[in-house]
Amino acid sequence: MTPLARGTAAVGAALLAAGIALALAAPWLAPGDPMNMVGRPMLPPLADGRFPLGTDQLGRDVLAGLVHGARVSLAVGAAAAAAAIGVGILVGTVAGFLGGLVDDALMRLTEAAQTIPTFLLALALVSVLGATAGNVVVAIALSSWPPTARLVRAEVLRVRTLDYVDAARLAGRAPLAIAFLEVLPGALAPVVALVGITVGEAILVESALAFLGLGDPNLQSWGTMVANGRANLRVMPSLVVLPGVAIAAAVLAVSLTGDALAARLGGRR
Repeated sequence: MTPLARGTAAVGAALLAAGIALALAAPWLAPGDPMNMVGRPMLPPLADGRFPLGTDQLGRDVLAGLVHGARVSLAVGAAAAAAAIGVGILVGTVAGFLGGLVDDALMRLTEAAQTIPTFLLALALVSVLGATAGNVVVAIALSSWPPTARLVRAEVLRVRTLDYVDAARLAGRAPLAIAFLEVLPGALAPVVALVGITVGEAILVESALAFLGLGDPNLQSWGTMVANGRANLRVMPSLVVLPGVAIAAAVLAVSLTGDALAARLGGRR
């Protein structure tokens, strides 16, 4: 890795570690429910020592909203990305290993799913399923798996022709065992490059859904904070700027970290 690449990787790792630390420490940094009204409404940052980042229009602690929102945004983003990557790996492995009609059918399904923008499909699914954290994870996962499936299929098509895979066939191993225990491990390295992109996209989609009022109403989210603060943007821009910066920092952190991991794995291949 070049010095610049190492520097960006360090920045990404530091931001990601800080975000995870804030999320884990939320119950200690801001005890109680972040949705509670705890102070005078519209306190600006640093005006009251009890509320370092001020309060919103309902008197809710902005700092509490940010740290508890980190738990929601990062957890939903990571869970949705993990589910999307899991579905993509399954579809790509089966399509690439079996080939033929199965490959054609799964790839046509993948192409059909890719024609619908991720956010619009997630928006439609949440509207139908309901605005809960679990449904948001399912909606994002079902709208984000095609890129992983296409990449895994391409790698499986390459790996399945290697000598050690032929040796496994000659040894009489079951096709599923060959596909998932022999071929798949050799095809996963490039998928790491998609992890940061997928997690970042999931965080953005979750924030956008929350901004539109389709997030879980029982949970504090960065997108919800932006939506609630936009009416007072001119009076107190920090209500929008702070959660907006948190979203941008989280997406940047996972993207830089994912790129660094992909570059390191690529250098070892």
